[in-house]
Amino acid sequence: MPQPQPPRREITYTDELLADRTVHRRYSDGGQEWRGAVGGGGRRVVQWRDERGGSGTDELLGRRIVKRVYADGRRALYGKEAGYGRTLWSDGVLTVNRTSFGGRLGTVLGAVTAGAVVGAALTMPPAFLSPEEEEELRRQAEASGSGGGGGGDDGYGHWGDGSGDTDDDFG
Repeated sequence: MPQPQPPRREITYTDELLADRTVHRRYSDGGQEWRGAVGGGGRRVVQWRDERGGSGTDELLGRRIVKRVYADGRRALYGKEAGYGRTLWSDGVLTVNRTSFGGRLGTVLGAVTAGAVVGAALTMPPAFLSPEEEEELRRQAEASGSGGGGGGDDGYGHWGDGSGDTDDDFG
């Protein structure tokens, strides 16, 4: 029997690239995060901490699936990136990046995001992945040359370049 989908809620955010190449993210619901790329070895991982003392990591697994791990041991969330800075999370939250879309384009995309045209393209991410399924996604991403790094990008290499359809922000 299919699981019921959680109610969908939209939260927009903007990112500010700081001098130390970390990012300060501000959410429309008042939340804030400070984010920075970590690790290496081909994995795309961003470490974050928020204004409430929470922290963890976001990892781009592949096929536009992002895994959010909380340092306090809470159950991981998965997100599915849908392009144009939109990520739908397994808890029903849709995050939308407003950083790169100013002026008329931002107004048009804001109107479309709320409409059925964009909503129809969103698919729920998995609620759970086994370690084997996660590793398979990483292998597929590495084999296809996407999402697994390898290009020397630290995860924030394109911030501020006006590109609104990248996976550099991990949701």
